[in-house]
Amino acid sequence: MGKYSNVKPEAKVIPFAQNGDYFYQKGIRAYRKRDLYKARRWLQRAETINPNDASVMCQLAIVLTELGEYQRSNEYLLSILDDLAPGMNDCHYFLANNFAFLGLFQEARKHAELYMELEPDGEFIEDIDDLLDLLEIEADEEGNIEDGQDQLIIMQEKAKELLENGELDEAILLLEKIITEYPQFWSAYNNLALAHFYKGNTDRACEVLEDILEENPGNLHALCNLVVFYYKEHKDDEVEKLANKLEKVNPILVEHRYKLGATFGMIGRDEMAYKWLRTLQKNGFQGDSTFYYWLASSAFHVGHQAVAEQAWARVMALNPEKEGEAPWNVHKDATEEEEGELLAYIFFTSRLKDKKDGEDAFQFMKKQLEGPLQTQSIKEYMQYAISCNNDVPLSIKNAYAIASLYLDKVLQQSLIIDWHHFYTKVRSSNLTVSFENYHGFAAGFAYNWYKNQDKKMSQKEISYLFEVSVVSVRKYSKELVELEQFLDQ
Repeated sequence: MGKYSNVKPEAKVIPFAQNGDYFYQKGIRAYRKRDLYKARRWLQRAETINPNDASVMCQLAIVLTELGEYQRSNEYLLSILDDLAPGMNDCHYFLANNFAFLGLFQEARKHAELYMELEPDGEFIEDIDDLLDLLEIEADEEGNIEDGQDQLIIMQEKAKELLENGELDEAILLLEKIITEYPQFWSAYNNLALAHFYKGNTDRACEVLEDILEENPGNLHALCNLVVFYYKEHKDDEVEKLANKLEKVNPILVEHRYKLGATFGMIGRDEMAYKWLRTLQKNGFQGDSTFYYWLASSAFHVGHQAVAEQAWARVMALNPEKEGEAPWNVHKDATEEEEGELLAYIFFTSRLKDKKDGEDAFQFMKKQLEGPLQTQSIKEYMQYAISCNNDVPLSIKNAYAIASLYLDKVLQQSLIIDWHHFYTKVRSSNLTVSFENYHGFAAGFAYNWYKNQDKKMSQKEISYLFEVSVVSVRKYSKELVELEQFLDQ
């Protein structure tokens, strides 16, 4: 039967005009329901039809802000002020907030002061007044970086993109350039530390954070990143000491309260995580999916099930693909997830052996090898990564080969980590899967991954990338879906 076989013969299609206003109203309704991704999609449709409608662009900018796409939001807002509606002064308020989130406090202050001048009785005047007070405090911390703001914005956004895509060497080079040109722009140091940490070079990451704290002892982002690094490295004494110090911090900025709450969630101090994140929510903070994840997680672990479920509903509205990953489900498989992430770190560090920081990579792996490993699988994988010893199961060799293919083809780091999570699930089951045709499995897994990420990558493109036939892509994609379904039973 065809896909239209259930349509009744008497059914009629009633045409109607889907103009820009139609999509705009759908976007507004989705936004009010807090379905931000759907709101963005409808508003983008409306903008395509009415590209000169300042109201549509402004609402789209607001949605992008709530999704954390501050620079993209700013592009719309500046376009409104420059070309479409110079008198839409509320845009200055939204720009001030976006620049504050980006850490560009001089730009934030400029637009805040413009709003106060142009709208002395405006809707957001009290909020702007509070923001200016906070910006005065932050100015002392961030230093004076007035010159070259436009260039700094471009470089910072590019560095963030490189980090998110797993292009760590490129990110490090760009962040080091930013630091050279803007030696007191602390967020670049924090991102540099993260890049080194993701590469497995934890010692270097900690050195960067210590540089920040030597010059700017109260830098909250550096303190939070440092305690997470300690936690990942199982440095329990250092975690205890620094976490106790952070519990006494009472930040003013919403961004800092969010960072503190999420950090406590990451290191398992759920009561403190719940305190900060729940307070933000009660004060009207509309966070992203990460905010609601940590709120759901901390609420669940401290016994506030209703709050946890409400927060998780917001995660699902923002990221429907997270279905089944609620904290009350995920915590059962925490060991498996941690093993997969550790395998990914082992893989990355092993590939650094011939590079400048190869010694740091070996030290990382040796430390893990000597530590309390959770499974024999990790130990075997690590030994293979260090020495390429053939006396290991075929599945380990091929799992490593698949990850190597992804790295050689400069694919996203998150793909490699998700591959290791999947491999760990297979190894912890009673199934025997060798991934013998590892080119085919690599292509099939990559195709499924891009499809689940809602990114356009056709079977033909995947086949070309991995030098296999389209038939192979289709075959292994299907096999992996069936295997995933079996493992999840």
